[in-house]
Formats: sequence, structure tokens, C-alpha cells
Amino acid sequence: MLQERIKSLAKRYSNEFIEVRHHIHSHPELSYQEFQTSKFIQSKLTSFGIEFEVKANTGVVGMIKGKNPESRCIALRADIDALPITEENQVDYKSKNIGVMHACGHDVHTTILLGASKILNELKNDFEGTIKLIFQPGEERNPGGASLLIKEGVLENPKPQGIIGLHVHPGLNVGKLSFRNGRVMASADEIYITIKGPGGHAAAPHLTVDTLLIASHLIIALQQIISRNKNPLSPSVLSICSVQGGHTTNVIPSEVKLMGTFRAMDEQWRYRAHELIKKTAIELVHSMGGEIDLHIDIGYPCVDNDAVLTNRSWKLADEYMGKENVEETEIRMGAEDFGYYTQQIPGCFFRLGVRNEEKGIVHQVHTPKFNIDESAIETGMGMMAWLGATV
Repeated sequence: MLQERIKSLAKRYSNEFIEVRHHIHSHPELSYQEFQTSKFIQSKLTSFGIEFEVKANTGVVGMIKGKNPESRCIALRADIDALPITEENQVDYKSKNIGVMHACGHDVHTTILLGASKILNELKNDFEGTIKLIFQPGEERNPGGASLLIKEGVLENPKPQGIIGLHVHPGLNVGKLSFRNGRVMASADEIYITIKGPGGHAAAPHLTVDTLLIASHLIIALQQIISRNKNPLSPSVLSICSVQGGHTTNVIPSEVKLMGTFRAMDEQWRYRAHELIKKTAIELVHSMGGEIDLHIDIGYPCVDNDAVLTNRSWKLADEYMGKENVEETEIRMGAEDFGYYTQQIPGCFFRLGVRNEEKGIVHQVHTPKFNIDESAIETGMGMMAWLGATV
């Protein structure tokens, strides 16, 4: 039985791929700089006997052909980049690159796809169709590695009927998975504003334009775009996260910079909000005597899980894990460039539980102490292989 064979191989190879994870984790690389990570992935695929090509400089795309390879094609995706965070975990495989850390679990995603690749290649005479393996760079940074790979034809020759990806979930206990139909993650855009005016002495504000005061009013005014223009039933977030201006106590600065993020679960509202942000910012700043430079860097689209593919994957997960170990995942305002794939072909993006309170593994992603219960690697390898072979 194919399921039992996959489970057996995932168990047999689990220690091997925990070591793979340790290597990747200890050698993290930032977005679009994953040169050594890419070479490591290539060496592993070569050792498995899997053909591959390199795209977008550091992306690796492998191919496994089962029986009747033209009958179907399913893509499995993992991201490979790390974050500019200094790791605080005291583990043997701690990051050797100071200031860079796999704090979002991409080392785990890559390890799991490598493990699934080895399993699927050994069982390629037991399933139909072709499996496309996508090891993607630059998920953490605009424009998003997914968009670059798509431009270079990753979804062609052959075109997958669907794409599956997973993400570690530190809020979900190890041994559990979670799925959700429809829109599951938000779009993400970056906001950059510079407010300018003649600076001057703080004791003579009437002779200056107070750029900091303008910035204060603007931060508050931008929140009204969300609270008074958006449908309250549709989640959306606008956060100004950086204010840079001024260097001393008695000088009103001539320039203040604001940076922030805008998230939405509705693509129509997303672009309407862009126009409202621009209108509000320009008119408010000008009304207070300042000048403004404003740029909205359009980022990742929403992640939309296809109903047919997700329901099928969810059912297969129930069979593989037991229904009691598969939950419905929550909507998240976080973003993922997996959304680019779901704009092109049916997609299913699910969550892998990695939490273990007894071991103190409770920290969230994007933090210096994020880690996982590594028994999740066996679960993830097996699940990705099972879905790739049967969905």
C-alpha cells in the first residue's frame, strides 16, 4: 500500500533529514543571496538521481517522472531564504552567519521537500504523472521569488494542474496539520512617505514647517482610512512601523520619513485603499505647509486556496494523519508570495504543527528564539510525498 510505504520511508529517513535541516539552519542566507543553499539543494537532488534546472539565479526546479508522466503534473514548493535576525537559540546547529537566521522555518520547508523528493523518486513507479519540485528563493523580500520564477516559466513545460506548499505553524502542536478553503492569507504592500519642510529652531515654530507634527497627524489620519472606509467584515490592517526624523531637542527637522505596511483580504479594496492613502497623505501634508514624497511598493497578493484541490488534499491528510489530527487553520493577516502561484493555477497552502510546550518550543516565527519540534520533519516529508503522489 502506497501510504504505508511512504510512512515507512519517512520514518527511515527522518534522522537523515534532521541532519539536513541542521546544516541548512546553521548556514542561513538572505533573500536572493542563497547561493550556497542552492548548491546544497542541487547536490542533494543529484545524489537522489533527480534532474533539475536553476532559475532566478538561486532557485532550483526538479522533476520526478512517475508512470504515464504526461497524465498529470503537480508542483510541490518550498522557500529557501532566511531573515536578518540574530539567533538566540543555544543549539549545536545555531546560525554561523551572525545577523542572519532561519527564523521563519524555511530551512524546515526546504528539508521537508528534499525528504519528500527522495521518497517520491524511490516510489516513482508506484504513482501516475510528474512531480515538479520548486525550491524558491526570496520569499521574504519584494518582489517575491515566486513572481520571478513564474516569469522564467516555472509553471510551464509542463504546466502543473495544481501546486502545494506548507508552512510551519508555531501555534499548532506537533503532529497536527491545518487546512482552510478560500482566502487564507492577506496581500502585503509597503508604504514609504517622506515629509519635507524648512526646518528651524524649536523656539520659533512659526518660522518653520513642523514636519514631526505633520507626521503625527498623518499617522492618526491614515487609521481612519481603515476604520471609516473599509467594510468592517473584511479584515485589513495599516500599520506605520517606523518614524525617522530629528536628532536633538531644539531643532525641528527638515525631513521626516515614515514606513509601514498595508494588508488586505480583498483585492478590490486593496487598490482603492492605495488611492485613499495617497489622497489623504498628500492633502493633509500640503494643508499643513509641507511637501511629500510617497511610494507604495505593491507586494504579494492574497493567498487563495482552491476549493477542489484543498478539499482533496484535506481528505488525503485525514487519511494519512487521522481526522483528529487535521484542523481548520485560521485566516492570517501575514502574507506569502505563494499567492502569486494561486493567481495562476489551483493552489493549496497548509500548516504544519511544530509546537511542543513541554520542550519549551513555543516561540513565534520572525523571533530570535524560533525553533521547532523536529519530529515534525517526518510528518512533513511524508505528507508532502503523499499529496504529491495522490492528489
